[in-house]
Amino acid sequence: MSIKSDNWIRRMAAQEQMIEPFEYDQVRQVNGQRVISYGTSSYGYDVRCSDEFKVFTNIHSATVDPKNFDDKSFVDVKGDACVIPPNSFALARTVEYFRIPRNVLTICLGKSTYARCGIIVNVTPLEPEWEGHVTLEFSNTTNLPAKIHANEGVAQMLFLESDEVCAVSYKDRGGKYQGQRGVTLPRT
Repeated sequence: MSIKSDNWIRRMAAQEQMIEPFEYDQVRQVNGQRVISYGTSSYGYDVRCSDEFKVFTNIHSATVDPKNFDDKSFVDVKGDACVIPPNSFALARTVEYFRIPRNVLTICLGKSTYARCGIIVNVTPLEPEWEGHVTLEFSNTTNLPAKIHANEGVAQMLFLESDEVCAVSYKDRGGKYQGQRGVTLPRT
């Protein structure tokens, strides 16, 4: 198994529509304004966060239970940025839609720019033949409010190609998050 380069990522985006929309290079400025980088890097792809957020709230005193999730646990926020309260949590989604090849495992890692501010992005795999918008999980580990910027880089995807195709892919087993669009809450 080996990590894939920028050349492979560009080729797969063009031939297989693996990432849509796709940025061929690293974007560091938009309309002359500095942004947190996104797009193709040497051995990965930096994804952007959309402008749709779900921020945890305890207004309704709901219990967070992945087997019986109460959507009243969140407040919906739409905008250019989202402020996550101290020691709290938010969900968002990538701007990009992914189609992972059958012989590839993709791993999502947080960007150091956010990590240095105490904002952690959950590390999660995108399994072979999974497709959809990636739901991103942000934890604000500080005792201060923390801001996430929409349409800017928030995490990096690393692509690992196996030397052998898996017997059963995410698509084959009918994974519960297959084809997700928008911010997707826990499913059982």
